[in-house]
Amino acid sequence: MFYPSDPAELRAMVRQMLAEAGADPAPADEAVPRALIVPHAGFVYSGPVAAEAYRLLAPAADRIRRVVLLGPSHRVPFRGLAVPQADALITPLGAVEVDAGLKSRALRLGVAGEADLAHAHEHCLEVQLPFLQALLPEFTVLPVVVGEATDRSVLDLLEALPLEETDTLLLVSSDLSHYHPYAEARRLDADTVDEILSLSPESLTGERACGYKAIRGLLLWARGHGMSARLVDLRNSGDTAGGRDQVVGYASIAFD
Repeated sequence: MFYPSDPAELRAMVRQMLAEAGADPAPADEAVPRALIVPHAGFVYSGPVAAEAYRLLAPAADRIRRVVLLGPSHRVPFRGLAVPQADALITPLGAVEVDAGLKSRALRLGVAGEADLAHAHEHCLEVQLPFLQALLPEFTVLPVVVGEATDRSVLDLLEALPLEETDTLLLVSSDLSHYHPYAEARRLDADTVDEILSLSPESLTGERACGYKAIRGLLLWARGHGMSARLVDLRNSGDTAGGRDQVVGYASIAFD
């Protein structure tokens, strides 16, 4: 539903988006992010915006071995944070192993529970995998779907994981505003980005970003670790592949 099912077509599509994003090379001294916020719509809509963030990982592609993925539950209501029981996630580009060590740690510390149902039809994490598969030679993932959860519970998960290690990347999957006219969406999304860049989670709601719970926890974690945020790209579906009567906003934001 969100990208081609044919492996060759999908691989070519991802590589093209990454190549187009890298048409203007990043400065040589630009830091490889420790964390990213990336969008999760169909690739024709949000893929170019996501690619602008993923291209920043290229200098560290051989170093990044673990990816922690957080995103909102769109279909299954539940309390807390859920990791899958499954041992791997499969896309047309192949299987990605679920990191057994990170999952065991999260379960042992009680900061997440197991729930395959929360993952079964959830797109927000799956759509990130083809980009990672195209970029990283070898990696595992800890996929976490965020249900009805507090900022503190998301922060507790992040603090429980070895995110300070340079081989571990944190990704939060979220779109921004939904189904506003183009000009209104641009204004709303610009305000949301300003709040994120200031590491101010308090006023962020689901009307501004579907992944707001994960983002709020990320901002608390970033603030506690003395990190800063920078905008990589901000567009909406009216800029990429859709009309402008009702658009969905997309941002890529890096944390260093």
